Amino acid sequence: MIPGSKYNLPRQERSRQKTGTYAGVGKVSLGNGKRWTMNQILLLTGIVIVICILSGRLIDKLGVPSLLAFILLGMCFGVDGIFKISFDDYQFSELICSVSLIFIMFYGGFGTNIKEAGPVIPRAVLLSTAGVLFTAGITGLFIHLALKLPLLESFLVASVIGSTDAASVFNILRSKNLNLKENTASLLEMESGSNDPVSYMLTVIALSLMGVGGGGAIPWMIFAQVVFGLGLGAAVAGLSILVLRRLTLSDGLDTIFVVAAALLSFALPAVVGGNGYLGAYLAGILIGNAKIPHKAALVHFFDGLTGLAQILIFFLLGLLSFPRQLPAVFLPALAIMVFLTFVARPAAVFLLLAPFRCGVRQCLLVSWAGLRGAASIVFAIMAVASGAAIGYDLFHIVFCIALLSVAVQGSLLPLAARKLDMVDSAESVSRTFNDYQDQRQLHLTR
Repeated sequence: MIPGSKYNLPRQERSRQKTGTYAGVGKVSLGNGKRWTMNQILLLTGIVIVICILSGRLIDKLGVPSLLAFILLGMCFGVDGIFKISFDDYQFSELICSVSLIFIMFYGGFGTNIKEAGPVIPRAVLLSTAGVLFTAGITGLFIHLALKLPLLESFLVASVIGSTDAASVFNILRSKNLNLKENTASLLEMESGSNDPVSYMLTVIALSLMGVGGGGAIPWMIFAQVVFGLGLGAAVAGLSILVLRRLTLSDGLDTIFVVAAALLSFALPAVVGGNGYLGAYLAGILIGNAKIPHKAALVHFFDGLTGLAQILIFFLLGLLSFPRQLPAVFLPALAIMVFLTFVARPAAVFLLLAPFRCGVRQCLLVSWAGLRGAASIVFAIMAVASGAAIGYDLFHIVFCIALLSVAVQGSLLPLAARKLDMVDSAESVSRTFNDYQDQRQLHLTR
């Protein structure tokens, strides 16, 4: 049986997993149990954001992804760290991280230059759909056979970690100005931005099969997730573009309007059983690539907003973790991460890109760039907070996998690109984002 099962957790952790919910636990306290006031929380928030930004710039110079610094900083502030902040509210964390993920998903589409990505759209879509299904399938089988977990629980783990992480990929490509040959940067950006909805759908299906949410017909669930997600996401985008073109919104109001559109593109599909993340991503693509006023300013705003969302997610995930529990799950997490990185992901990439006659070097780089990160941990939090009967420490296993992936794959991605001779030094990676072309046009018209 996998190490780190619920019977090896501290007593308070076992009781929470037994009830299947973390409701009522939510408290932020000092090491001595003293509650924090609102002013203290605001002070801490400001200090953490400043430290994250400054440390992120320093870490980037060392060749390590800045998102890793945010996680480690959260662990440093946590109950096992220096500052001993006790925080273990999974439902509150799910809410905050899910909202942050909406904007990351929306910006993943909004910032993508669809003209630059045009040649690789079929490949990106195939990797983000069939690639996630294939990766989750064989990874789930590996977990079941090698780690002796029940089949449904193995599938749940594989579903949670099935997608690559948009926040991590965007952060590394932009912070390192890492443009890649053969439109590989656009391929990675579009794949990582569009595959989270598929991983989310698989996670919902796995939880449903485990009896969470009342079950229901799986075919209808898949139909609703895809059709309502795409349909309502496109509808919100179409109406938003119409409003932005027809109405003259003053500077600032157009930004607020697009923020509302991002929230609606997620919430409308979600309330009727659709895939909200799919709706948000599609709405982002349609709005971001439409001719609307002040697009460059909007891209810059969402760039900053998603940067803050990334800081919030990774710091909160580090704060939520119990580092003393990581040794118990390290070996199974390492085994899953190694299988995912060197077997499952490459198999999916080479198999699905073969019809496009992609070069071996490109396939190897795309395989290595399959980072797992915030989205996987957010989906793990969702599973824990759902009340599913999970017989192991799901959150810390996925947390450890993501930590290893960002630390190893993320840190070595620039080196791998250089060794494979895939770095395109003639062009900036900013060319794959909407703000690059728009800024140039803006300068020409002024």
